[in-house]
Amino acid sequence: MKVAIITGASSGLGADFALETDKMRTDIDEIWLIARRKDRLEKIAEKLGKKTKVLSLDITSDEALKELSNVLETEKPDIRLLINNAGFGKLGFFGDLSAQDSKDMIRLNCEGLTVITRLCLPYMREKAEIINTCSIASFAPNARMAVYSSTKAYVMSFSRALRLELKLKKINVLSVCPGPMETEFLPVAGIGKGDSFTFDTLPRVNPIKMARGSLKASKKGRGVYTCRLFYKFYRILAKILPHSLVMYLCKT
Repeated sequence: MKVAIITGASSGLGADFALETDKMRTDIDEIWLIARRKDRLEKIAEKLGKKTKVLSLDITSDEALKELSNVLETEKPDIRLLINNAGFGKLGFFGDLSAQDSKDMIRLNCEGLTVITRLCLPYMREKAEIINTCSIASFAPNARMAVYSSTKAYVMSFSRALRLELKLKKINVLSVCPGPMETEFLPVAGIGKGDSFTFDTLPRVNPIKMARGSLKASKKGRGVYTCRLFYKFYRILAKILPHSLVMYLCKT
């Protein structure tokens, strides 16, 4: 059974990843949807033409990760595609955010992604693909999103190193770096109109186009995918200019 596994699949970009994988990937027999909200996952599953498995798991929980490990060991799937999409951010000065929020961002965005990848890797073989949802926030540090941008810098660094390690096995690792999208991410992050001049003015990314473009880039064996010319330019800018200047120009 050739399987795609998608975390954070209950809404937003994760749900669109599921829908676009269903449409675009003829080599996939079954899609495993992972998130906390079982009812949301079941609604997404109803829209898919392929066979699905709904796994209602909180991947920051050791018990949930053990449950996934047991499922993998029992079914021994041929994982052709792993999409690590689960993640969240919070807008605010570091000293104003709760310690729990900072801890939760690190656990989900970094630890959860890392452990899920490690659990799935033994079931991946030649020409399998890993897609890690990163962010334009990984290109340079961001004031008022210090922890979030740091977690995404980790995802970028981890993905690049893993991509090099897995080249011999011919398994590709892609970092996808969307800009702001009109998804649940913004309200969860506490970003509404007037909360951030930068977020108010930044162009929005269409999550369907982001998912579709990411899957195409992954199939081509690319290492990083950024949607929209504006953000491609920002990525180049962040490579050329000192980060102290980039942070000042792009302060949230």
